[in-house]
Amino acid sequence: MLSLHGKIVAITGASGGIGEATARLLAQRGATVVLAARRSERIDAIAQDIREEGGRAVTCVVDVTKAQDLHRLVSTTIDQCGRIDVLVNNAGVAPISPLADLGIEGWSAMIDVNLRGMLNGVAAVLPVFREQGSGHLVSIVSVAGLSGVSPSMAVYAATKNAVRTVHEGLRRESTDGVVRTTAISPGYVRTDLADSMADPNIRKQTRKTMDAVGIHPAAVARAVAFAIEQPSDVEIGEINVRPTVQA
Repeated sequence: MLSLHGKIVAITGASGGIGEATARLLAQRGATVVLAARRSERIDAIAQDIREEGGRAVTCVVDVTKAQDLHRLVSTTIDQCGRIDVLVNNAGVAPISPLADLGIEGWSAMIDVNLRGMLNGVAAVLPVFREQGSGHLVSIVSVAGLSGVSPSMAVYAATKNAVRTVHEGLRRESTDGVVRTTAISPGYVRTDLADSMADPNIRKQTRKTMDAVGIHPAAVARAVAFAIEQPSDVEIGEINVRPTVQA
């Protein structure tokens, strides 16, 4: 029977939504989880909940746009847990708007968090995976851009598709069996992602759609668990998880 017992998993963006749900589920299934996010009080509270329920959890304050923070996350995980088996790259923002609005600040934020944040994680953890002889990179991507780009989502979709491309590149460079990669693309999920949307109309509509059709973050967490619990000779390259009613 497949199991997560003994796995050491670090998760960025773990202060809420998919990251929190993933931390809670993996801990329930026997993994030791390291929660990383900017909001220290929030990840500390979640970790305390996990420990009170019999799980194992550690926290590390991280801003994924800072390369040194990802290196500190990896070193903290190794110092406190002995190694790092999986890095779940989940931190993301979506200050989407029509290109004509010239929301350059939002474009930069999406590039810095969604793409550069993931690359910072790769730079920090890949040498460790190689030294250990094993490791698994999981990134939460998006269905945005899979079948055409929705209005106002061009830059967001571009960053997510860039992450998908990096994953494929890393997979092709890692056919020696040492490093596994999994890109998980959610559709509408009931999270606070809309809070990062500056345009009030887009934010309102997104929240309305999330409330109407969005799935629970635990659905994505189960996909993460499925991917990382596979034996070392099995790689789950990509999973799309969306509401059954989403086009």
